[in-house]
Amino acid sequence: MLFRSPTLSSMAPRCVGSRLVHVEEAVPDGMRILLDRHAIVVDDGTALFGGAPPRMLRLSAAAAARLEDGALEVRDPMAAKLARRLLDAGIAHPVSVPAAAVPPAADVTVVVPVKDRVDGLARLLAALPADLGATIVVDDGSEDAAGIRAVAERAGAVLLRHPEARGPAAARNAGLAAARTPLVAFLDSDVVPQPGWLGPLLARFADPVVALAAPRIVALAGHGWLGGYESVRSSLDLGADPALVVPKSRVAYVPSAALVVRRDAVGDGFDERMHVAEDVDLVLRLHEAGWRLRYEPASRVAHEHRTTLRAWWLRKAYYGTGAAPLSLRHPGSVPPMVLNTWSAAVSALLLRGRPWSVLAALAVAAGAAEQLARKLPVREPRRTAARLIGLGAVGTVQQTADAVTRHYWPIALVAALVSRRARRTVAVIALAEGVLDWWRKRHAPDRPGLLGYVLARRLDDLAYGGGLWWGALRHRTLEPLRPVGTGPDRSPDL
Repeated sequence: MLFRSPTLSSMAPRCVGSRLVHVEEAVPDGMRILLDRHAIVVDDGTALFGGAPPRMLRLSAAAAARLEDGALEVRDPMAAKLARRLLDAGIAHPVSVPAAAVPPAADVTVVVPVKDRVDGLARLLAALPADLGATIVVDDGSEDAAGIRAVAERAGAVLLRHPEARGPAAARNAGLAAARTPLVAFLDSDVVPQPGWLGPLLARFADPVVALAAPRIVALAGHGWLGGYESVRSSLDLGADPALVVPKSRVAYVPSAALVVRRDAVGDGFDERMHVAEDVDLVLRLHEAGWRLRYEPASRVAHEHRTTLRAWWLRKAYYGTGAAPLSLRHPGSVPPMVLNTWSAAVSALLLRGRPWSVLAALAVAAGAAEQLARKLPVREPRRTAARLIGLGAVGTVQQTADAVTRHYWPIALVAALVSRRARRTVAVIALAEGVLDWWRKRHAPDRPGLLGYVLARRLDDLAYGGGLWWGALRHRTLEPLRPVGTGPDRSPDL
């Protein structure tokens, strides 16, 4: 694998609108796109590496000439075709579109599912723009129904009510069914949209093949060491870089805490049988139906994270339980690791934790680079192959560390109990990964101290991994624990 592919968890069925996307599908005139900052450009721009999933993309000299400093503005059919290919490969992202192509806020209905969170609902509704098409509040069996009603009426929102709680998926679907606008925004009652949040998301729908756009979820406030940790390492925060949302890629899912969907694309909406990971399930179904899904961090929505230890830990474990039903419905889409032959060998050798095995891992990586160089149709194949395999090796090391401390920690614990060498290896990995991750967040103002951060990191892993194993046992499946293989993909030449 060329790049690390972190994943999460969730579930499925329910109809979504299928779409057959063709290269000729319209990209709006005037749209400007920019190459992903992780993309590798060689041979004067005629060969690109990157995307989701990673691939090599060959361009003609004429097509490469259109990319000035990695940017392209759509002004003619050739530029539109090139933009379509780069966008669909996930190797470039839209950065601007003409205002006339952007749907107005009046085309959006905001749906808010809520259960007994009156103050949060009031805070959210007060932050919504006044020019929306409609706002629908769905009370999912709140005990304080009168309080919810008073807040909704004060904000001029339509109120729907389930006499008994049916879960957030059913609440969202009730609002979706009542919406009459082309776009529907789902916002949970514990979020607060930041000023200007809606515009960047609406701009993504200028592309007719986009069915879903999601903002960056940031922390509303970071109180205490857990609050600080969540501010910089929340499961809901998918980072500062835009992305095409694709299974087994850098952004493999988006949370339903805040997202905008094309109403005709999502059909009946979320699977109401799911009370966890229904958002990932919807993402997977839309992806399988041929729609494009976009993560847009220029839009920011703040989330009130759990910061008491018990509530925080249980929520992390709860997320983990979604992996099993998801993996049964979408086999291979939410694996704990994504490896090919050479990276699997490197991972196994590193886990041996011996000097000779580290040297052997380096030898395997060098052999993989040489093998790849023989296949690359570029001017400097060895240099390019070394760079790609180097990036892949870094991703393999990170995946191995995650596997030991997160997905497979019960196995690591058993190994540590019976083997001094395994105990030393697990301890080194757990400490080194935590310290390195803390250092990576060094510019974050709310980052907790080293000890608190590493402790929270390991508790996070224990909770999610415990939930994952509990879900696997409950559903009697090993699917969420099964790594999958992958390899670089090659797209047709332009």
